[in-house]
Amino acid sequence: MNIKTILVHLDHTDRCSARVDLAHGIASTQGAHLIGLLPSGLLEGTVPAEVLPTGMTDYIAESARYLRQRAQAIGEGFGARLGPTSHEIRETDGTTVDSLVAHGRSSDLVVVGQEDRASDSDVPVRGLVAQLVLDVGRPVLVVPYAGKFEQVGQNALLAWDGSRAAAVAMREALPLLTHASRVTLVSFQRTTPIQEDVLLIPEMTRWLQRHGVQAKFEQHVMEIDTSDALLSRVSDLGADLVVMGGYGHSRLRERVLGGVTREVLAHMTVPVLIAH
Repeated sequence: MNIKTILVHLDHTDRCSARVDLAHGIASTQGAHLIGLLPSGLLEGTVPAEVLPTGMTDYIAESARYLRQRAQAIGEGFGARLGPTSHEIRETDGTTVDSLVAHGRSSDLVVVGQEDRASDSDVPVRGLVAQLVLDVGRPVLVVPYAGKFEQVGQNALLAWDGSRAAAVAMREALPLLTHASRVTLVSFQRTTPIQEDVLLIPEMTRWLQRHGVQAKFEQHVMEIDTSDALLSRVSDLGADLVVMGGYGHSRLRERVLGGVTREVLAHMTVPVLIAH
């Protein structure tokens, strides 16, 4: 089981290169084809007035020209970073969320950035990760908005609670985990530990072993929030990847992630592979 197609979200923010480098590293290890998905921003962007020529009369046409020129420059930069790695650029005028969902479904892994509310991007996409995780049907690798991550998965933490979502995430992470030197299967509980017939730890560790993954199990009963405990354990272990299930529900017309998932993604310090 390998990752053969990786889709990475391209944009004009400073963190785009970090996403590309990480996706490139995985593509090189997995022998995968890398697709840079580049929404132009025509349907959702607000072009800063200072980037347009003074005295122009057709603001819409000039804005479109500016966005297309910027997209072309981003695409050229993407290709220049990859060298001989099999890759392509797909430019789209659709919204970022819809485009990532549609193109992500023909990929094995989708790489996006953590939402940064402090970013001054002129194409703000709120709730992108939540919509993508819940709709795309593929694992999503979320890259933090701070730090450099050219490789992931050498020291992985698997968040395990016996749920369907956690099981799906673990299965999707197998291509990365088979290259790991350390894998820790961790269960976090606020009160008494989950019953053994729910977690099935011996069965899960043997399943991983049959896929070539040697995992150590830890079970923690804590008094703090689960998200805080998980992130603290990531720091203690020096983990470079978190694998977890994504939980979500609909609220009116919006699809939102559950509390623990949302908090981890808000305060993550290492890449998180999440599946629903």
